[in-house]
Amino acid sequence: MGNSTRSGVLIVMPAWNEAEAIGNTIREVRRIASHHDILVVDDGSKDQTAWIARQAGATVLKLPFNLGVGGAMRTGFKYAIRNGYSAVVQVDSDGQHDPHDIDRVVAGLSHADISIGARFAGRGSYDAKGPRRWAMSFLAQVISMVAGTRLTDVTSGFRAANERALHQYIEHFPTEYLGDTIDSLVVAIKSGCTVTQVPVEMKARQAGTPSQSPWKATLYLARSGLVLCFALARRKSPREHLVPSSGDIAGEGSVQA
Repeated sequence: MGNSTRSGVLIVMPAWNEAEAIGNTIREVRRIASHHDILVVDDGSKDQTAWIARQAGATVLKLPFNLGVGGAMRTGFKYAIRNGYSAVVQVDSDGQHDPHDIDRVVAGLSHADISIGARFAGRGSYDAKGPRRWAMSFLAQVISMVAGTRLTDVTSGFRAANERALHQYIEHFPTEYLGDTIDSLVVAIKSGCTVTQVPVEMKARQAGTPSQSPWKATLYLARSGLVLCFALARRKSPREHLVPSSGDIAGEGSVQA
């Protein structure tokens, strides 16, 4: 892991009871993005998620109990820094993120500290309707003003971070699921990190059932509005805690737009 023949980019997959889908997801990612290493953070699964992930070729960290996506990703960020990776890209373990888009998202780090794989940016057929879409649009508009750039999908979990953002995430990334994408993004921006977005496509889950029903997803987004208010009310984090941006962090020949 992390030797000179690799890209320097670590794919982190948080996983909770994803035994049905994770094996195929890892194999597809390895086939398409074999130049990146894969870390699965098993978030206290009760099934065979960890064993299947190892059999499929991923490195696995198994948490003793469920911490939520935020806690799992924070574990992945610390692993990346300790093992010398220069960037992390978060990919869902259920197969919804298209592996062909991984390098597109990572390529955004050539001119920003955080690159978001945006579902509402002109590619693919993913759609959200009703209150859920209204809430997502509102959150995107507010955070776009904070970031000083147009963002359309600030709740997307398909995102990459360079070393500068990773150090910030390790210090401030929320461990709970509620607000992990919103709070972490606003705090990173207020700490001096720059953000961009890249159009991506979404696929159907390979197996299993969504962790959130449409009603729960809508409630989550409504609560995210409250999280946004708290995040905006925070004072800026000292910029001196951030490591300098290093420009193109992905390694020679590893990223294709």
